[in-house]
Amino acid sequence: MQTETQTQNLVKLDNLLDIDSLKRAEIEIILDHAVSMEEVLNRDIKKVPSLRGKTIVTLFYESSTRTRVSFEQAGKILSADVININNKTSSNNKGESLYNTALTIQAIGADVVIIRHPHSGAPHFISKHIKTSVINAGDGTHAHPTQALLDLYTIKKKVGSIEGKNIVLVGDILYSRVARSHMWGLSKLGANITICGPETLIPNDFIKGLKNISGHPFNNIKITSNIDEGLKNADIVMALRLQLERQQSGHLPSLREYSREFGITEERLKKSNQNVIVMHPGPMNEGIEIESNVAHGVNSIIEEQVTSGVALRMALLNIMCSK
Repeated sequence: MQTETQTQNLVKLDNLLDIDSLKRAEIEIILDHAVSMEEVLNRDIKKVPSLRGKTIVTLFYESSTRTRVSFEQAGKILSADVININNKTSSNNKGESLYNTALTIQAIGADVVIIRHPHSGAPHFISKHIKTSVINAGDGTHAHPTQALLDLYTIKKKVGSIEGKNIVLVGDILYSRVARSHMWGLSKLGANITICGPETLIPNDFIKGLKNISGHPFNNIKITSNIDEGLKNADIVMALRLQLERQQSGHLPSLREYSREFGITEERLKKSNQNVIVMHPGPMNEGIEIESNVAHGVNSIIEEQVTSGVALRMALLNIMCSK
């Protein structure tokens, strides 16, 4: 595993708020760090003293299983002290502002705060007011950078270089912070991206506006509402969860119709490349976005994404606490 000195020489990262602010070289360094961190996960004793004496706080204003637990596991494996703040039992319920909560976390001496918040821009806001490093664990519909990074890491492990791979994002693009982060990350690593979903769930103004900027990474993103066209020659298919908690009425006639038109099935995957890889950031609504036999089938690497999440988040914490 790389030493603290080697980590400092490779990259300096005060905050991780989104993917678009990262350079390609920085992304690749983070992914390389994850390789050495995953080696720790494969040991009989999964514990190293890298972050002994460091304090990490998870501050989640929305529900989470994979992201919160993997960050907690990552911190503990690296020997950090991890404090979990649950929104339901925090002073937020007594009217405390996010600003004052952030100041409290800084005052207790936290080295990193990992925040998930329903409002886009919340991590950016607190990063401007505290010296504690901030990691965005998902903010509204804006970004989910660590999910994008762990998926890039998972893809790289399976296929090697991402350059030139045909990758399709299927589903709720409009409300998906994962989709936005993926479009940035995959573009920076040279993938051929297609986004596919109902016209009512594709943010055409956002994407087409950026596509029209000369030299923008989104110039070559393909947009389609035809699932058969979208899956043609795909190397990797990523189904996205319908963000029903964020959607307003009128986007979909029914979940049944969505599943019929855009659900990932074995039959539809035949239009993709023979060894197509299936992914999902979770949580899954099996039978709606993806058939159960596909989600747990031979082409699926969904469980590998979860394991990659621990390694990738270990890498991030190690980098940020070693700056």
